[in-house]
Amino acid sequence: MDNVIRVQTPGALLARGGIYAALIFMAVVYLAPLLVMLLTSVKTLEDIRAGNLLSLPREITFQPWLHAWSEACTGIRCEGIGGYVWNSVQIVVPAVVISTAIGALNGYALTKWRFKGQEWVFGMLLFGCFIPFQVILLPMAQTLGWLGLGSTTTGLVLVHVVYGIAFTTLFFRNYYVNVPDELIAAAKLDGAGFFRIFLRILLPVSTPIIVVTVIWQFTQVWNDFLFGVAYSSHETQPVTVALNNVVNSTTGVREYNVDMAAAMIAALPTLLVYVLAGKYFVRGLTAGSVKG
Repeated sequence: MDNVIRVQTPGALLARGGIYAALIFMAVVYLAPLLVMLLTSVKTLEDIRAGNLLSLPREITFQPWLHAWSEACTGIRCEGIGGYVWNSVQIVVPAVVISTAIGALNGYALTKWRFKGQEWVFGMLLFGCFIPFQVILLPMAQTLGWLGLGSTTTGLVLVHVVYGIAFTTLFFRNYYVNVPDELIAAAKLDGAGFFRIFLRILLPVSTPIIVVTVIWQFTQVWNDFLFGVAYSSHETQPVTVALNNVVNSTTGVREYNVDMAAAMIAALPTLLVYVLAGKYFVRGLTAGSVKG
């Protein structure tokens, strides 16, 4: 095939330049709050009072980060948010793993194993995606009390698993519906059972949707505030609740640099997840969207 030299007209170049300029402008506007937080978190209080929000620090200091991690007042005690980060990890990891596993099994059963009433089951799970968090606060609190899980990290894990199953099932169900039924039928003829088909056939091709589900659930659970403040005690609060207590603390002089450092610490895990796995999230969303 002959090489084709494409010459762009001045109008096309101008249009392309305008598109890039608009994208860069919107990116700057979108990232401006993050830049303000970062700059403020490494300034001294004197520097904050003397300059403006976007001014560069005259002296870079990481003392606010250390103070936010181990000394910032979180309500009852001045102990920093470091321990609450660990609380969030203890909540997020099992909640994401369990809800993803159950969602995968549900999606598999709802698409490849026909049973009476499966449409009703899926409809009820889908309905669960639209129930506002506030509606279930009281009945969930009663349930946790009956189970003896009130004010515990285990109770928060259970809450996030129950509320996350509807979403994970929806993700996996929409993904598995594009897997050929003939593949499952052939495995059944060879004597493979429910779990063997799932582990040997469905799970190996599920990497894209697993990535999507993990990122979605991780973000939802880590950033949750309502369930955390409603179902935890001071010792079991997630980092979002501790951050709120730090920012609203009335002890002493308002330390804006410490507040911003605490907010950056709380946001770093989700930022890292999207930076490192963002492209896989997009690929997972589009994988299987077009059958064939």
